[in-house]
Amino acid sequence: MAQSVKSAIDLLKTRVAQLPIAERQWMFGAAVFLVTVPVFFEAPLVRYAPLCACSITGGWWAISWGLLSRRETEVWGDLLLGFTGTWLTGSIYWGGLRWEPLLHLPVEALGLPIALWCLWRARMAVGTWFYLGSLLGTAVTDLYFYIVDLIPHWRQLMHGEPELAGVILSAALERVNSPAGTAWAIALALVLLATGAIPLRSRHLHWWAFGGAVLSTILVDGLFWLAAWAGRA
Repeated sequence: MAQSVKSAIDLLKTRVAQLPIAERQWMFGAAVFLVTVPVFFEAPLVRYAPLCACSITGGWWAISWGLLSRRETEVWGDLLLGFTGTWLTGSIYWGGLRWEPLLHLPVEALGLPIALWCLWRARMAVGTWFYLGSLLGTAVTDLYFYIVDLIPHWRQLMHGEPELAGVILSAALERVNSPAGTAWAIALALVLLATGAIPLRSRHLHWWAFGGAVLSTILVDGLFWLAAWAGRA
């Protein structure tokens, strides 16, 4: 009996040791990093050097395939390849089309056919689900802009003079801080929270990449809200 219990405990220890918990956490952290940090680097770059921002895509692509070519770094190349898609579509929109909000989601979704093809062929799961998580976060954020009627302020901010930005942001924040704006923000944040947290129960790395990308939307939106609040004066 004692030997059976010891064998069962040893087996359990072996199974636990085999769980790639650290790798999943690294994947989640990398996904969060790739959604949040580059936004604040890419945003000013595409504004003042849009062609440079687009050309950097080639560098990301080369690094991705370099990592993919080695078994020990393959999964990180997969993730970076998904990020490369978000970088390219973001550079295209914010670099030359940011004046028209209606084009935001369609441009960000340019990589969707490739992502669907990858799902169909069961290839590049980590990068594909990272891209889809980022796209879902973008779609929910844009939905909030439409519901709360922030689109006119978006256009004014893109077309207006820099000295008018404070006035435009103040008007936009009035809508955001209204009862309806607050209620919708909470509701959509809960949707993102549930959508991003549930996949983290999985042991598969691609779900952790997806969850990290989705949950990062809440963080990015919160940081932009703080930036808007700080810049309204």
